[in-house]
Amino acid sequence: MGKKKEKEISLDDLEEELIEEKEETGEEVVEEEEEIEEIEEFSLDEVAEKEEIKELFAEEEGIEREEEIEEIPKEEEIIDERIYIVPLYKARHGPRTKWAKKSVRYLRKFMTRHFKPEALIISQDVNEKIWSRGISKPPRKIKIRATKNLDGLVVCYLA
Repeated sequence: MGKKKEKEISLDDLEEELIEEKEETGEEVVEEEEEIEEIEEFSLDEVAEKEEIKELFAEEEGIEREEEIEEIPKEEEIIDERIYIVPLYKARHGPRTKWAKKSVRYLRKFMTRHFKPEALIISQDVNEKIWSRGISKPPRKIKIRATKNLDGLVVCYLA
């Protein structure tokens, strides 16, 4: 099969064609002039000073850190704190390659049954403990310290 011929079209030609089409249809032709913003001149010596740059970054980081600190909620009053030894052997029913996933699911089920939370958070340490030996060998039981605050939020920590 033959190649298709490539036709080069310049932007100027396209603009002229658009203007001609608008004139034929009776639309108003408004030529827009591009405005170029002028940039103030500066020397590289002023920009390259490391001290000024470090100061600028330090100021920006300080502002961001203050905002992050404000976003973190302060510890609210803990209504209830309990320690459980959660049996995870029931999670071993089914395929071996899903035992750790099922253990986390069973832990959630256990905590909702005993604490009746509005929201439940399992800490990173607990999750890592369950997954420490891989997906097919989770622990058979795990010791948990659970706290409940005024909002009904329950957080599970490793005891």
